[in-house]
Amino acid sequence: MPALLYCFGESGHSYKVALMMQLTGYPWQPVFVDFFNGASRSPEYRALNEMAEAPVFAEDGLTLTQSGVILLHLAEKTGQFLGEDRNEIMRWLFWDNHKGSSQFGALRFLMNFLPPDKRPAEVIAWLQGRCRAALRTLDAHLAGREWLAGDAPSIADLSCCSYLFYPEPFGFDRADWPHIDAWLTRISALPGWKHPYDLMPGNPADRAAKEEA
Repeated sequence: MPALLYCFGESGHSYKVALMMQLTGYPWQPVFVDFFNGASRSPEYRALNEMAEAPVFAEDGLTLTQSGVILLHLAEKTGQFLGEDRNEIMRWLFWDNHKGSSQFGALRFLMNFLPPDKRPAEVIAWLQGRCRAALRTLDAHLAGREWLAGDAPSIADLSCCSYLFYPEPFGFDRADWPHIDAWLTRISALPGWKHPYDLMPGNPADRAAKEEA
């Protein structure tokens, strides 16, 4: 039986795990979480994940939440993308969840998925400054190196890259960050790579097709 990944197309945290399984050939099946209609806050979903978040990984009686935990589990199980320096990988996983994806995802949500009249301008401006600072850290670290931790791609790269592949604007332009741009190009050249909207259900393309049907 394939592993189940409770996810939705717009979720960058879900994309990290979906991409890991895609690149490693891990057998998995997506289970769509209708986040924007409140599915993650339902009693049924909270019974699966009390944090009311995606993704959730379920396989053979094991249920895992939080993308960093799932990535580490998959890396240890497959022997892929684990890298040689565990401390350095964990350092970037923690940085991403504190300074990277958490801020990129929040800013992208506020700027694109709230009604225009409900977008908090002051909060957006503050978050944009925080995101620029995080991007400066990431871009500087990638100067003169191909991957975040060691000489090969690892779960640190798969974690930190996720929100930077999405098309919705949140103040990130690859042209402004040459080292990040080159790094994202290397990631997208990995055999089997797919864009998040080609990998998970419930994305804007799915909704557009449904509306046209």
